[in-house]
Amino acid sequence: MKSNKILYIAIALALFNSSCKKALDLKQQGVYTSDNYFRNETDAVTAINGIYSILPEEDYIGHAECTFDVPSDDYWRSGDHGEDEGIENLTYDASNAAIRYPWKWRYEEINRATNCIINIPKITAISADIKNRSMGEAYFLRAFGYWRGMLIHGDVPIITEDDYSKQLFNVPKSPIEEVRKQIESDLLKAVDLLPESYDASNLGRVSKGTALGLLTKLYMNWEKLPEAIATGQKVISNSHYALAPNYTDNFTRANETSTEMLFSIQAVQNVLPNDFTVYYIPRPWGGYGFSQPLQGLVNEFEANDPRKAATVLSVGDKVDLGDGKGLTTFTADLSATGFAFKKYAVFNTFADGGGVDHSFAVPLMRSADIYLLVAEALIRTQGAGAGDVLINQIRHRASPLLPPVVGAGMTQLIHERRVELAGEGERHQDLMRWDKKNIVDIAAIYNKAVSKAPIDQSKTVTFVRPKNYYFPLPQVEIDKSKGVLVQNPNF
Repeated sequence: MKSNKILYIAIALALFNSSCKKALDLKQQGVYTSDNYFRNETDAVTAINGIYSILPEEDYIGHAECTFDVPSDDYWRSGDHGEDEGIENLTYDASNAAIRYPWKWRYEEINRATNCIINIPKITAISADIKNRSMGEAYFLRAFGYWRGMLIHGDVPIITEDDYSKQLFNVPKSPIEEVRKQIESDLLKAVDLLPESYDASNLGRVSKGTALGLLTKLYMNWEKLPEAIATGQKVISNSHYALAPNYTDNFTRANETSTEMLFSIQAVQNVLPNDFTVYYIPRPWGGYGFSQPLQGLVNEFEANDPRKAATVLSVGDKVDLGDGKGLTTFTADLSATGFAFKKYAVFNTFADGGGVDHSFAVPLMRSADIYLLVAEALIRTQGAGAGDVLINQIRHRASPLLPPVVGAGMTQLIHERRVELAGEGERHQDLMRWDKKNIVDIAAIYNKAVSKAPIDQSKTVTFVRPKNYYFPLPQVEIDKSKGVLVQNPNF
């Protein structure tokens, strides 16, 4: 078992031991609450591990959150989930299941993190390093929950420490500006408290670079471009967060120790598995065959860009499924679009039993993303060419044969983000962000025939401003709030 899996094994064992005690104890040995649980360093670390354990949930980052990128011109949703079709076509309403699923998990993450933020400072039997690290992790993971909520819904409820202490969870939405300030505050605290890196026994935990990376993304979403440049440069200039030598390394088992992996979903096969990759793998190969690349995305890659072969499976490509049969050919019947995402087609070796690798560390944020965000902010504040150095670092890493950009503007930057981050959940949010600043016309991009459904070549997706910039709050949450939560406009 690889060393950076220790965190997740610890979670699984903690959950296993807890469930066994409930099932087997004839006499109750004690009742743990927030008031009496946090006694020592082990309790603090276990509580933090419990926040991480939410990430692989299928109805959260494990799948449901990825659905919010399928409206983009990169995917056809495929699959048999009607709720996903509604998201892709922008015909959803507040009762859509894909909108409902992740809500509770975001707030479960926020609540577990807040519980740690309140109680870990009270522990005396804990080293200063572990206390600081644990608090930094809690602040980051709470910020991440709010970040996802803000991206998807805009205005969302903020549960303060005082609310939590009073068990007051039914609170109104806060304006998006206040949500951004809450995320910023938590991330700044995380930056101060988290270590730059970890030893082998703790790889997979969030670091100072993780918090700086998300803060950079927040500032770009917030249109605070100078702050994004200053923050992102702290990631770019630190060797702990260097780009992986090869692009493909980010989508193999090698990524588990990569400096480029600022944040990832980690899991353990048959212990705490991750279902993320299975959605991208063809059904005959053990997957579900969702989120298939469209021809438009494939066409975006330059002829000599090896990222195409690393990202997309095309008819005729060969893959080792780990079944002991050697290489298997990707055929046209495996995908309605003719393509699949190779970067997520990761399989165990035959010696390990073969089949889909449910312990592959799925990238949630890579340093390459931050390089390109800083390049964008430089272009938009200083003019064409200001981001050339950073864009060319990304291109040269992909292949020395790719010609360097010279005087790159937003057209080149948009191209580079699309091919570098294809399938990683950034395209739809990028296009909406740029549309708000009149850099692109998202309605024109989406409203044209993009062959979203290969069986209907004339199909279009209609983007309505400002309605489709944010998704509605789940209707079930509004109903449960008894009028405290108010639906987003236009829904």
